[in-house]
Amino acid sequence: MARIGVYPGTFDPVTLGHMDIIRRGAKLVDRLVIGVATNPSKSPMFTLEERKAQILRETADIPGVEVVAFDALLMTFAERQGASMIVRGLRAVADFEYEFQMAGMNQQLNNAIETVFLMADVALQPIASRLVKEIAIYGGEIGKFVSPAVAAEVRARVDVIGRKGSE
Repeated sequence: MARIGVYPGTFDPVTLGHMDIIRRGAKLVDRLVIGVATNPSKSPMFTLEERKAQILRETADIPGVEVVAFDALLMTFAERQGASMIVRGLRAVADFEYEFQMAGMNQQLNNAIETVFLMADVALQPIASRLVKEIAIYGGEIGKFVSPAVAAEVRARVDVIGRKGSE
């Protein structure tokens, strides 16, 4: 039986930190489903389809990776995918507190699906999509945090937002 994992997130945009977790997580399972989530508590810079397309492009060279959009409880999505594991990345203590609570709630919903935490690479620990967008909005260089293609897409989106804001 194939071992299936789910790595969920909003990925707005997908960062080098996300890519590190995807590459490492893909080694743990036969199939890693990247679950691109709609999150009503966030206002994404990119549409769901744009985020999904970014990840498809960025993961094209990683065997066993599939990208699926979802708008449901994580455990419902994981069950639909036939997953036995949820893969999550940890950057700092603040991540751990949130993820620990989420893992506990998810276990209450389905204790057959394990949550596996991967520590972020030390060089990538400070990277967060929220900060990448903020740096870009204020004209900072984001090339250390995202791929060149994603950096160009973020800059183009910031230019559009800037023009709308100045009209």
